[in-house]
Amino acid sequence: MGDQVIDIILFAMVAAFLVFRLWSVLGRRTGNERTPAEPPRPIGGSVAPRTAATDNVVALPDRSRPVAPARPSNPLEAGLAQITAADPHFRIDGFIDGARHAFDLIVKSYADGDTATLRPLLSDEVYDVFAEAIRHRLATKETVETRVVTMRDPEPVEAKLEGRTASVTIKFVSSQISATRTADGKIVDGDADRAVEHTDFWTFSRNVRASDPNWILVSTGPHE
Repeated sequence: MGDQVIDIILFAMVAAFLVFRLWSVLGRRTGNERTPAEPPRPIGGSVAPRTAATDNVVALPDRSRPVAPARPSNPLEAGLAQITAADPHFRIDGFIDGARHAFDLIVKSYADGDTATLRPLLSDEVYDVFAEAIRHRLATKETVETRVVTMRDPEPVEAKLEGRTASVTIKFVSSQISATRTADGKIVDGDADRAVEHTDFWTFSRNVRASDPNWILVSTGPHE
């Protein structure tokens, strides 16, 4: 009987010793231990814990970085962008309005033979052609009656900057009544009662470094 008591005491002491060893190795959780799901911490930094609230968060790009401007999609836009860069006051909408006014004024002045009005609006080459036609009419005593009845919105079709010279070509589609009469009133060209549709391509030019803000007509005719 005594031997059995001794054995029980010995087993109890061994069990107690094993429990103590396990407790000393594993220790107690204090809340600072890493869980298996926690990512390793990088050197010199920390990793924010992932939660259900942050799993779907997507980082936005750094807005402090300058955003490159969109590239022009065609030669016309590229030319207009070059002109705007060289002349910050240039606006295509304002230019088109001015071109429409110039078209009406030049057509009327040419029909009236008003070279004084045409001179500042035209380049030397274009003015020489217009002036020669006006002189011919005066020599033959012919007169021209021209009136713009309707006009579609003018459309820019080409723009470019060569050195300091900016050029913009505008497409004009208009209905005009035009008639050329002899000295005795006989119509030799056109029709005084019927409007005819005309399509014109006029190119205006300007030195972007010049103080004069006005553009001049440098060419007329079909667009290549």
